[in-house]
Amino acid sequence: MRVATDLAAMQGFSQRRIREIELATEEALVNIFRYAYPEGQAGDAEVTSGMTEEGDLFVEILDQGILFDMESFPEPDLSASLSNRSVGGLGIHLIRKMADHVKYLRKADTNILSLLFKKSL
Repeated sequence: MRVATDLAAMQGFSQRRIREIELATEEALVNIFRYAYPEGQAGDAEVTSGMTEEGDLFVEILDQGILFDMESFPEPDLSASLSNRSVGGLGIHLIRKMADHVKYLRKADTNILSLLFKKSL
């Protein structure tokens, strides 16, 4: 994750945008660490990042955990009172709000989550 934010800083992304990249990437990784490998199984996550030709930053996260397509996860009802909300989903909501584009792909036994962050909002 640090590599992605360092790259964004070197490319002139604003501090606000760098914090959003950091938060979205951290939320994705926390979800993988908590849910992708059930029953205490050990597992890995691989994070790569780079710049597109347009000057946007991409972050790609790969893991071999259970299939989980966050694109199909419903948006949380933020208008509901806290007592009426179901647990979970806010991290996914944050990822969707912070990243300009989110794409999920399952290839063989690998989950691939691609996040794209434009330089300016």
